[in-house]
Amino acid sequence: MAMMVFLAALLPVVLMNVCSQDENDCSDVYNSGETVSDIYSIYPAGDVPVLVYCQMISDGNDEEIGGWTVIQRRMDGSVNFYRPWNQYKRGFGNVEGEYWLGLENMYQLTRKNKYMLRVDLEDFEGNKVFALYSSFSVGPEDDGYKLQVSGFKDGGAGDSLTFHNGEKFTTLDQDHDVYKGNCAKDRLGAFWYKNCIKTNPNGVYLWGVSSVHYAIGNVWLTWKNISEGMKSISMNIKCVS
Repeated sequence: MAMMVFLAALLPVVLMNVCSQDENDCSDVYNSGETVSDIYSIYPAGDVPVLVYCQMISDGNDEEIGGWTVIQRRMDGSVNFYRPWNQYKRGFGNVEGEYWLGLENMYQLTRKNKYMLRVDLEDFEGNKVFALYSSFSVGPEDDGYKLQVSGFKDGGAGDSLTFHNGEKFTTLDQDHDVYKGNCAKDRLGAFWYKNCIKTNPNGVYLWGVSSVHYAIGNVWLTWKNISEGMKSISMNIKCVS
């Protein structure tokens, strides 16, 4: 009887720590008591620290609040996102502003636990929407860092990402899409392109001006047209217990 009581006392702790392994991500940082959105060190691979912006508040439901790891962010056009494979693999940019966390870091994070994804969008008129996906993961490099995303829930943005589900990542120097050319070169970005896009978060920052060149901007088709770039777009993941 005493043993059963002891195990029952331990059970809530075990369940609460399903996602927690020495501050691997912002969920762990949040659970450690840090509730201010800011830059923190996380450990995707368990040993080497990586600086990341942790979004600790959200206008979503209660279960969506706290501990979002920002894996991609555009906000002012200050960083060039038209880059080769090795830079998308390791990550680049300014963690205080625009950056890409890195495909290898994304793989290391999502291979161990289940994650949800939230894409936040804002246009140049100040309108804000989001798209939520209950499942998100990135495969290993030898499989092209393949995207797996599902479970769409609309926050006003519509679903422009499911189209890219199951695709490998393509950059200007590594073409893994199913298009006859290279989508990264044609769309001036890098992404899990298909043939080619319904969204292009890493495309050209257009400053609200519709481009005369087709679909090269940081666009989200199901909210705005394929030529109108966002003022801000961020991709944020959170561990699901």
